Formats: sequence, C-alpha cells, structure tokens
Amino acid sequence: MKKLITYIIALLFSTSAMAQILPNYGGERAGLSALSFLKNDMSTRSLGLAGTSLALKGDAYSVINNPAALTDLKSTSYALSHLFLGGGVNQSFVAANFPLSDNSSTLSFSINSLNSGDMEERTEFQPMGTGRQVSVANIAVGATYARQLSALFSAAVSVKYIYEGIAGFHNSNATVDLGFLYRTDFNDLKFAAMVQNFGGNSSLGSDSDIPTTFNRSTGLGLEANVVPTIFKLGISMVPWEKGNHSLLAAVQLNHPNDNAENYSAGIEYHWKEIFYARAGYRISVAHRHIPTFGIGVRSRLGNHPFYIDYATNPTNYIGLQHSIGLRFQILNVADRS
Repeated sequence: MKKLITYIIALLFSTSAMAQILPNYGGERAGLSALSFLKNDMSTRSLGLAGTSLALKGDAYSVINNPAALTDLKSTSYALSHLFLGGGVNQSFVAANFPLSDNSSTLSFSINSLNSGDMEERTEFQPMGTGRQVSVANIAVGATYARQLSALFSAAVSVKYIYEGIAGFHNSNATVDLGFLYRTDFNDLKFAAMVQNFGGNSSLGSDSDIPTTFNRSTGLGLEANVVPTIFKLGISMVPWEKGNHSLLAAVQLNHPNDNAENYSAGIEYHWKEIFYARAGYRISVAHRHIPTFGIGVRSRLGNHPFYIDYATNPTNYIGLQHSIGLRFQILNVADRS
C-alpha cells in the first residue's frame, strides 16, 4: 500500500512538472469562456480550503465539488449556501441528496443561481447612463447520480441545464460533470479525479438588436465561447489524530481550459467533530496572494445534525468575498445517537 501511494503521488506531481516544462500559455486564455459563474465555489467548506475539496469525504455539498463522494451519505441531506461576490453581485446554491434503497447509490438535485440586481446601463458614448436599467441573471439546474462500484471506488455523473440572461440577451447550454473517488484504509487516504463543466460552445442571442445603436451597426453577431471546463486531480488524508483532535490535509491540481494550470492546498482542524477551523492557499492564481479561511460548527435540530459554515476569500481588487452555508442531515432511526 505504501508503494502504491508513493507511486501515485509521484505520478501526479511528475506529470504536473512535465506539463510546466513546455510553454504554458494558459493565462492568455483568461476570460475566453462563457458562463463563468460556474467556476465559483459554492461549497462554504471548500471555499475555506481554497477549493481543495475534490478528495474529501462526502457531505451535502459534494454534488458540486465531487459527486462521487455522495455515496458516503447514508441518509437524506440538504445544503444551502450564499456567496457575496462584491459589487452587489450575489450567488446562491441549494442541493438535496437522496440515498437510494440499494444503499450503494445516491440521487441529487441542485440549483446554482447568480444575480447582479438592477444596474444603470452605460455606454462609451453615454458614460453617465442611458436611463435604462439592466441586470444579469444566471442559473444552472442539475441532476446527479452517484454509485458505489466497490468497497473502495465510486463514480458519479451530473447533468446541468444552464441559462444566462444579460440585459436583453440570453444564452442556454448543457454540461456534464464526471467524478471518481478511490478510498484506502491508510489514514483515511483518498484519491479523486473529476472533469467539471464539460460541454459545447454557446453564445448570447437576442430577439432584437442592441437597444443603444448610436454609432453602431445593426445585426451585431456575438461570438460563441466554450464553457469553463476544468480537469482536477486531488489527494486528501488525515495525517494526525489524537483524542478529540484531528487534522485533515488535502492538495489539488486544477487544469482549466480558460486559464493557466494552478494548484491548491488546504488543512482542516476538527475538535470532537463539533468545531472545524479551515485554511487554504492557491498557487499560480493571479490576484490570490492571501490564504482563505473558514470555520464550521455542528449542532442539532432535534436528533438531526445541523452544520453552520463560514468562509472568507481575500482578493486583491474587490476585497473580501464572504460565504455562509447551512447543511442539514436527516438521520435514520438506527443512525441516531
């Protein structure tokens, strides 16, 4: 087992190193994908770990981080989070997870929604405003099926329908997520891989031309763009545990199609599985030079576990981004303690 672990870790990092030997022009692709709200981390726990959540044990947020981990859930659970992005832009996420009667499969549904609120339209020729109010609204509705294929290995697929509306323009698309998780019995060591937001190109369309036509030609055609597909590899383990205290560590490789390859690392401290403290750091990500932080508390509603999570993501230009999350699990009678 130790040889296998050493081999997989060496393969992961040697592959990354070889990729970086060749010229990396990933940063030049920044901003070329559509539907970029799909890249925002809507798991409050994950945000506190700088997004290093691919290989974590399953929770109610796993449908967005790695749906293969949903097979760890043995009872119905719900998740709700809200992300304050700055500038009056907010994003919300809700998920419901239902383990099936065969005890090896889980069915989940989720909604991911971003809204900018009303904004005054401005153009290069009318910088003080046109007198017209516009807004941005994005929504992704997903369904997920996860299955335990063996005692150690699970896989999952998610299908999402996505709608985007900007002022008088609209766009729709569909994407697929594929997730895999492999567990070991060595210090809760896990390996995971995922392809997130795999889909075709799409572009904004409108039933009419741009309302502001001053010094513009009519019949403007908008370019089709790819969705923000990301390939991820991750490892997590519990390197230290003593009494009521334990520490979880995780690292992750992210390879997006619209930016440079980057890495993240995170740690999570547990006390009695009641209090959680989290920190994470992103490597090779522009304008993210300060670690992320988060905390979590487990309480109860009746006999059912109830989690409250908070995380903050410092940025260079728009200050702190805050996330608040709630998780609720309905235990079966046999599982209550």
